[in-house]
Amino acid sequence: MEPFTDRTEAGRRLAQTLTDLAGRDDVLLLALPRGGVPVGLELARALRVPLDLLLVRKLGVPGHEELAMGAVTANARVLNDSVLASLGISEAALDEVTRTERQELERRSRRYRGDRSVPKLTGKTVVLVDDGIATGATMEAAARAVREENPAELILAVPVAPPDALHRFAPLVDRIECLMSPQSFWAIGAWYRDFSQLTDEQVLEQMREAERIAGTGDE
Repeated sequence: MEPFTDRTEAGRRLAQTLTDLAGRDDVLLLALPRGGVPVGLELARALRVPLDLLLVRKLGVPGHEELAMGAVTANARVLNDSVLASLGISEAALDEVTRTERQELERRSRRYRGDRSVPKLTGKTVVLVDDGIATGATMEAAARAVREENPAELILAVPVAPPDALHRFAPLVDRIECLMSPQSFWAIGAWYRDFSQLTDEQVLEQMREAERIAGTGDE
């Protein structure tokens, strides 16, 4: 399996698996920033459906922040019980990290969304988009948060994910679209030639482009 050139190419290829959603007024794309936004933008461009954001933050183990002990959205928290138990993470430490990450969620919401209201998901076909799945903690929090709002259908769309993650998500969503699911999986970035990190300004610029596409019907 050859790596994707970048997130834009991955999004274009992923859109080809979702052509049945094109032009439907009940469909909403929700990208996980930052990496999911350029993927979601290409889906919005190809399918002519609106793109919004679902903000989610990993809960990193204190002192080893790259290791996820869970994830949070504004209204959901998912915990990795095995990590919590094996490292003996206290409730106080978990709550402190949760508070810190929810503060960052609020900051990003103000930065990315401004005065725009959070979209209503009830009765919608919601497509959750990211540039890939590794442990799945952040995407699981996102999926559970969306489920709380009773969408008509919940679709997970990612360019790459390990097989065990896809198996884990099967009962949480109604449909999964994934272009590559390598058995040997060590990092999402290994499956992209260009996996540059995005800035807040790039996210804002791409969301403005998505709004322009939605407003004009341009492809």
